[in-house]
Amino acid sequence: MLKNTAYRVLRNPAWLCFTWFGMTAGVSLLATPARFAADSITRPVALDVGREVFSVLNKAELALLVALLVLVRISGQARRFLLLGGGLAVIVIVQSAWLLPELSSRTDLVLAGQPLPPSNAHAAYSILELVKLGLLLWAGFTALAGRTAPGSGLR
Repeated sequence: MLKNTAYRVLRNPAWLCFTWFGMTAGVSLLATPARFAADSITRPVALDVGREVFSVLNKAELALLVALLVLVRISGQARRFLLLGGGLAVIVIVQSAWLLPELSSRTDLVLAGQPLPPSNAHAAYSILELVKLGLLLWAGFTALAGRTAPGSGLR
């Protein structure tokens, strides 16, 4: 009985969604603002540390994305989580391929003492981060409740 319960829990994507949510929220919503609020850390140092932290976070999120997609597939819920998984994949890919490299380049300019050209990359990253957190919560609670993902046409 306990073995079957543990197996069902591990097959449910909720635990992975909530783990990913907690990790991302911890870095994006707690650690990053705290780093810039610390009086002893200069802006260039905070940016350089932030670049490294978000690079590591991004690698972890790519691994979590793959793990989530595999988990929903082997759990037989791929159709159920098609839109949620697809949305998460698009966000992580856009952040990886476009936004993080652009933000890293801007950090290089700050560290070199160069003026920053106008950019909406930080705003775009932040908005996508909030959307990603919302999707992770939605997917996690959907998995817990046994409901279907929006737009899947399944019950």
